[in-house]
Amino acid sequence: MEELEKKIGYAFTDKELLLTALTHSSFYNENRDLRPCNERLEFLGDAVLSAVCAEFLYRHERGDEGNLSRTRAMLVREEALYEYASEIELGKYLFLGKGEASGRTRPSTLADAFEALIAAIYLDGGFERARAFILPFIEKHFDTLRDKKDYKTLLQEIVQKSKEETLSYSIVSESGPAHDRTFVCRVRINSNDIADGTGKSKKHAEQQAAKKALRLMGVIK
Repeated sequence: MEELEKKIGYAFTDKELLLTALTHSSFYNENRDLRPCNERLEFLGDAVLSAVCAEFLYRHERGDEGNLSRTRAMLVREEALYEYASEIELGKYLFLGKGEASGRTRPSTLADAFEALIAAIYLDGGFERARAFILPFIEKHFDTLRDKKDYKTLLQEIVQKSKEETLSYSIVSESGPAHDRTFVCRVRINSNDIADGTGKSKKHAEQQAAKKALRLMGVIK
């Protein structure tokens, strides 16, 4: 753990917080008497990350609330968190259950662990220490991430222009072993099936479904 602490520039007072942040649910299910998994920390870390990103954008970006919200969504989405986590090789430090070896490189697992790590730093050292940990990742990747497309948000904005229309997503199938699932998501407008998307996580499948829908609508090529 000392190696990871050096990478992130923070030494924990409560080492159990760090260990919990690195504990995947698959490991917890096999070692329930050892420590909890990182899911509760993930929930808290998501909120802390969102607050730090919101402050950063308020201070450095122009634009109205809608523009700021769209940019923040790009900074905190799974793909961005995967980039952040990969930069510190977070996957190599995770506690995973048997048969979960692929979790060390799975985007959803790494994204969740990164949020849990944020929460652990926040609980151990306070908001300013968590903020100091997060900001370098945002500053480094900001320009690249801002230019990437968030197809779900774009589709939502189009659909919302008609008040009588509703947009929804549903997972219609899952395949593959538990440690390497493939999801198929279907996007609907009202009761009409529009398009299906496939991905290695539910969020990625939703983005792909939204992308296909936008193509069918002629919004993107």
